[in-house]
Amino acid sequence: MKHLITCIALMLSAQTLADTIIVQSTTSTQNSGLYDYLLPIQEKDTGVEVHVVAVGTGQAIKNAMHCDGDVLLVHAKPAEEKFVTEGYGDYRRDLMYNDFVIIGPETDPANVGGAQNVIEALERIKQSGAKFASRGDDSGTHKKERSLWQAAGIDPDTGSGQWYLETGSGMGATLNTGVTLSAYVLTDRATWITFANKQDATILYEGDASLFNQYGIIPVNADKCPSVNQEAAKTFAQWLVSETGQAAIGAYQVDGKQLFFPNAN
Repeated sequence: MKHLITCIALMLSAQTLADTIIVQSTTSTQNSGLYDYLLPIQEKDTGVEVHVVAVGTGQAIKNAMHCDGDVLLVHAKPAEEKFVTEGYGDYRRDLMYNDFVIIGPETDPANVGGAQNVIEALERIKQSGAKFASRGDDSGTHKKERSLWQAAGIDPDTGSGQWYLETGSGMGATLNTGVTLSAYVLTDRATWITFANKQDATILYEGDASLFNQYGIIPVNADKCPSVNQEAAKTFAQWLVSETGQAAIGAYQVDGKQLFFPNAN
């Protein structure tokens, strides 16, 4: 009898492991509350239990390359495509999008709100000497920010520690720093909407096509990482891009505002 109970317990344990995956994820999807809303729906539909490791996109990709995850959900398309090209991902699919915005103090000392485009907005920050708080952590947001500085022909590192402040932290901590120091910050809109410590900070620049923020979903390749739970990973990824998963993503709101817009199709 004891042997039978042990066998049953092992079988149940094996079944649980078979239906469990780790998602290496960007922080914005976690901070926004999307997973708290989405994963219970997904698990009810598919039986797949998801554990999320929320870090910056760069670190999430590194973790997945070290086989510390079954699925990658991040927002830096060139890096994602490189991940797949190098054989670490089975495939990449667009999943959803929102956008980046520049927030700062209502007084707007650099007059960012009067800029005609995001390049001009960054030029005004640089020329005014107003503070800018950067994540500085190789996250998807940081990658986007650096690409915008480059497009503007500005090397912000020349102002490091003066007007350009790298926190080396996540989006929430960087926003806290920005708010405290009356600095400008580039942030994804979803994190800003759910951020609780806004004080006198507000969105000062938005709407430029360059601020588009695409998220992708990538199952990790079992040929590179034999430990990957391939079947459950693909089940999860396929649910997210399915009509049901896309509808669930689109239905998620905070304070009556939709945070992510599904576009897998």
